[in-house]
Amino acid sequence: MSNSSNTLIGILAGTAIGATLGILFAPDKGTKTRKKIADEAVHVKDIIADTAVDLKERAASTLEVQKESLDTQIENVVSNVSHKTEDVITTLEQKLKELKAKNKKLQKTA
Repeated sequence: MSNSSNTLIGILAGTAIGATLGILFAPDKGTKTRKKIADEAVHVKDIIADTAVDLKERAASTLEVQKESLDTQIENVVSNVSHKTEDVITTLEQKLKELKAKNKKLQKTA
């Protein structure tokens, strides 16, 4: 996980703990306190769900960018190999032409 994700989770956890402690030490009746805790739990659950969705979207986006980058790199490698192959074939054809010429001279002198 990235530092920003860890920081966000830490802030959310700290907020939830602080709110819960504040409610527990507040001078209210038990029913009101339980209601506040339940409301706060729902609120924190919603925040965590939103954060999870955001993290999932960012991960998917990052994965897509990395996939596109990998595809581009593979295309570049294939292109470079293709050019190198053409260079090797051209060089071999030239060497073959030279060898044929030398062979022809040797056959004439023999």
